[in-house]
Amino acid sequence: MSIDIEGLKFVITGGASGMGAATAKLAAGYGASVVIADLNEEKSRAVVDEIRSKSGRAWYKQCDITIDDNLSDLMEFAADSMGGIDVLHNNAGVVDAMFGTAEELTLENYSREIWDKVIAVNLTAPLFASKAALPFLRKSSNPSVIIAASVSSYFGNPQIIAYGSSKGGVAMLTKNLAVELAPYGIRVNCYCPGAIATEMTVSYCNNAPDPALAEKLLTNYHLIPRLGKPEEVAELVCFLASDKATFINGVAWPIDGGSLAWRGTAGELDFQ
Repeated sequence: MSIDIEGLKFVITGGASGMGAATAKLAAGYGASVVIADLNEEKSRAVVDEIRSKSGRAWYKQCDITIDDNLSDLMEFAADSMGGIDVLHNNAGVVDAMFGTAEELTLENYSREIWDKVIAVNLTAPLFASKAALPFLRKSSNPSVIIAASVSSYFGNPQIIAYGSSKGGVAMLTKNLAVELAPYGIRVNCYCPGAIATEMTVSYCNNAPDPALAEKLLTNYHLIPRLGKPEEVAELVCFLASDKATFINGVAWPIDGGSLAWRGTAGELDFQ
């Protein structure tokens, strides 16, 4: 089944790297226009330059998605640059470990500051980005909002109490936004990745005392015994934005190597 998103206009938060950058490149390759919103100008412009070198349409707008005025400016810029907005990809996300050490992430030492930062980016920002994009999405003939959730929307893990809580919230935010925006014909879906080989994940593994063991622990629940690829997630995002998905709304889509299908570990299976 071919994905047809040619001519669609994407706004992608956190588009400088990882799944956001992969989605920007893939969507542009399929003929969509993309605006990348991120705080990292150097990496964002590198993605834009790569897309443009292949005759794609891409722009960059520096944006702190936790600030409402920044979100309003982003949507205005995107609509002016692309001639409208069809797809808001709320991709940007952070995890507790970005703001504290392992000791600081135990509940005894956990700070409200870490909680507030993670919730602000992962859960609050997608709501208010959707609000800022609403006037433009209402003018689209195939509008949708696609949000990054996680397998952590469904089960707990140690030392990611804010991340897991925020992603559980994203799964319910998706359903509530789908209800709220249904009168405007705007679909809202989210996707739930397992462990994906993003820069953040690779850096985490490489900085661990035993990188091979760290990667094994990340993929321990995958029925497909490897890290997922950002490009695989990007294909799902593009499908959810396409006219092949026009009857899909309010859904959380796992893309997790089968980890949600069971709660065993890879060691229990004999992979050949």
